[in-house]
Amino acid sequence: MSASATSQHRIRGFAACALAGAFWGCGFFFGKVALAEMNVGAMVFYRFLFASLGLLPCLFTHPPRLNASEWRTLLIASCLGVPAQFLLQFKGLQLTTVSHASLMVGTMPVILAVGATLFTVGGKKESLHRIGWLCLFVSAIGAGLIALAGHHRPTTNGPSLQGDLLVVVSLMIALFWVLLNKKLVERHSAVVVTAYGLVSGTIMLFFAAPAIYGLPPVHGISLKAWSASAAAGLISTAASTMLWNYGMTQVPASQAGVFLNLEPLIGSLLGVFLLGDQLGPPAWIGGALILTAAITLTMRSKSSVEEPALF
Repeated sequence: MSASATSQHRIRGFAACALAGAFWGCGFFFGKVALAEMNVGAMVFYRFLFASLGLLPCLFTHPPRLNASEWRTLLIASCLGVPAQFLLQFKGLQLTTVSHASLMVGTMPVILAVGATLFTVGGKKESLHRIGWLCLFVSAIGAGLIALAGHHRPTTNGPSLQGDLLVVVSLMIALFWVLLNKKLVERHSAVVVTAYGLVSGTIMLFFAAPAIYGLPPVHGISLKAWSASAAAGLISTAASTMLWNYGMTQVPASQAGVFLNLEPLIGSLLGVFLLGDQLGPPAWIGGALILTAAITLTMRSKSSVEEPALF
């Protein structure tokens, strides 16, 4: 492949990852609005129901050509990436603020970069240099400052250590979802992996959410909450995941991670300016450390670019 073509693939990949990060950044805001009228299980279920409805046409236009092993990988990724990750993550959001949860997500690029060095994806590993391990340490300090700043009792109005830590644990789960999806999009289109993955995860939620939280309510929900759920599903789930999976076919996971920084940036700004969240000095310092570590890590990445797949 020529240098010009490779550059074009990289630009498209970075643009897709950047837009995905921006869309994901709105997810906690939409979720918090819906959580005012729904429990965690209902909010997550409706989010993915709307996402699946948006992706439904793709099931007819892009038939899957996965073998038995790839179906197993897809279903495992769906279980980890949808019910396991999101039920835990939004339980954490319920116990903390949008700003705190968003800043904790800033640890994801470092988690992703470390995971890419520890686990083989498609027969390849990405290396993490000395600066990368230093960034991991700095990011951990930043996350600790944010978590410790949430000293309030767990309520829907203030930050809490429990809520912040649940968000971080959900990101550990998300790491395996990202890496398994990356393995799949190396052989199949991002449309197939996204559509069938999210729809499979939604079917799992159909059983998991009611078992844990009871049947989702249908009546007594305002248009505002329904709109927030629809936006979370169509924008912050379907569109963002589609864009991210495509971007991962064009650039290495460790380099794409820099655009995940848009999620905590946008999420924390929405929380402060639209929801009135308060961030103390430790949280601001912790957020700055996390973002600095993630940007340094991904900008200095030495990873090679994978051969791109078709969208």
